[in-house]
Amino acid sequence: MEVVLSQGRRLPKSPQRLCRACYRRLGPQWPAPRRLYSSQSQPDIYDVVCVGGGPAGLSLLTALRSNPVTAGLRVALIEAQDLSKTRSWKLPPDRFSNRCSSLTPKSARFLDQIGTWDHLQRDRVQPYHEMQVWDGVTDARIEFDWNDPATQAGTIAYMTENLNLTSGLLKTLDSIGGAEVFDGAKVENITLGQDTEELDLSQWPIVHLSGGKQLAARLLVGADGANSPVRTFAQIESRGWDYQRHGVVATLELQGEGWGGDATKIAYQRFLPTGPVAMLPLPGRYSTLVWSTTPSNAALLKSLPPKEFIALVNAAFRLSTVDLEFMHTINEGHEDELMWRLQHTPVNTQVIPQTVVGVQEGTVASFPLKMRHADTYIGERVALVGDAAHTIHPLAGQGLNQGQGDVESLVNAIEYSVLHGADLGTRMSLEVYNQERYAANHVLLGVCDKLHKLYSVEHGPLVPLRSLGLSAVNSMKPLKDFFMGQAAGKGMKLF
Repeated sequence: MEVVLSQGRRLPKSPQRLCRACYRRLGPQWPAPRRLYSSQSQPDIYDVVCVGGGPAGLSLLTALRSNPVTAGLRVALIEAQDLSKTRSWKLPPDRFSNRCSSLTPKSARFLDQIGTWDHLQRDRVQPYHEMQVWDGVTDARIEFDWNDPATQAGTIAYMTENLNLTSGLLKTLDSIGGAEVFDGAKVENITLGQDTEELDLSQWPIVHLSGGKQLAARLLVGADGANSPVRTFAQIESRGWDYQRHGVVATLELQGEGWGGDATKIAYQRFLPTGPVAMLPLPGRYSTLVWSTTPSNAALLKSLPPKEFIALVNAAFRLSTVDLEFMHTINEGHEDELMWRLQHTPVNTQVIPQTVVGVQEGTVASFPLKMRHADTYIGERVALVGDAAHTIHPLAGQGLNQGQGDVESLVNAIEYSVLHGADLGTRMSLEVYNQERYAANHVLLGVCDKLHKLYSVEHGPLVPLRSLGLSAVNSMKPLKDFFMGQAAGKGMKLF
C-alpha cells in the first residue's frame, strides 16, 4: 500500500501496511499519513478540519495556507451551504446587504497579513472616524473623534458587508490553493476513530458527511455557530441567557449627500430603555441600521410599509423615550405622528444622524439576541472559534472581531506546534490559545452584558449615576482615549 503525506512526500511501499511505530518515528510534527483506500467508507486523514464556512472558519483556513510554516498541513473546510454564490457575490454600487460588521484596525491588519484585504471589494468598505453615543433618557453624551496618529487617518473601524468579507476570503483561499473545500455537505455525525493495526485513531475525531465521506482530524475546529455540533461532540457546555430582545437590521438611504463625504463619516448610537439603536455608515449616502428592541417592537417594525418604518427610525434618534414608546403602540400614521411631535421637540441636528428617506427593499429583518460562553474553547483534538465559543450582544459591534482574534491566536498556537515538533491537536498544544482568548472574551462579554442591563433601566437612582459617568468619561481625554483604543482593537496601525 502506498502512503502519501500531506507535504507531498511518499513513503516506500510496504507489503501490507504502515505500522504505528513507523509513523511515530516520523515525529509529531509530521501530519498523519493519508492512506489510499479503495472504499470511501474509511476516513481520509487531515491535520486540520474546520466545520463552518463563515468569516471565522474561512479566516482560519486562509491564515494556515498563507503562513509558510503551516502551509504544508493538510486542511479541509466543511460548509453546509453552497459557496459558489458567495464566491461570485456582487451587488450594484447602490445596493447593500443587511448583515454588516464593524472591523477594527486590528482585524483589518490581520486580514491584510493573510492576503484578504486586497481581495475585498474595497469600494464597499467604509471607514469611519467618529462616534456619537448618548443616553436616550438623559441625553448625556460621549463623543469619540479619534485623531490618533497610531491609526490610519484616525480610523476607528471599517464597515463592510459580511458577504463582502466571506467572498474575499474565499477568493484568497482559492488563489492560494491547497485547501480541500466540502461545501453543500451536511455533517451527519462526529465520532471517535478506532485503534487498528495500521494506525491508532482512537482519540481522533471522525467527521461523517452526507454521502458517506469520512474525515479524520488531528485537530477539529468548530467555527459552526452558536448551535455548534463540534462543541456538542466535545461535550463542552455553553452557558448564558436570552436577552428577550431582537436585533432589527436594514439598509437605509439618507437625505441629500448623506454623510457629507468620507472625511466626516460618523457612527451614531442611542441607548433606549428597550435597547440601543445604531446607525453605521456605508459608502455614499447609505447606512446600516442595528436596532435592539423587544420582540413585539421588532414584529411591528417588520410589518410596517416603508414610509412608516422610516418614520420610526427617524423618531428613534430624535423623540423622547415617552413619545417613541407611544409610536410603537399604533399600527399606522407614524409619519404624520412624527411630524407633529417634532414641532414640539427641540432637536440638535448637529449631533444626530442625517434624516432617513429610504429603506432598501427586502433588507428589514430581525434575529434574537443572546449571550453565551462556552466553558472552555478546547478539548482533546478540538478547538472552538467565533460564535461556537461565544455569542455577544451587538451593542459594541465586537462579535466578528472577537472571532478574528480567536483565529489569529489559534493559528499562532498551531504555528508554534509545527515549529517545535509538537502534536498540534493535543490539549497541551491548544492550552495557550484557550488561556489567551478565554479571559479577554469573558471580560468583553461581561462589559457588554452589564451595559445592556444598565441602560435598560428607565427610572431610579441608576439613571442620574450613569448620566454622570458618561459625562465624566467624555470630559476626561485619557480615559476616553483608553475606551476608544479598546473599541478599535488597541489602535493598531494598519499598513
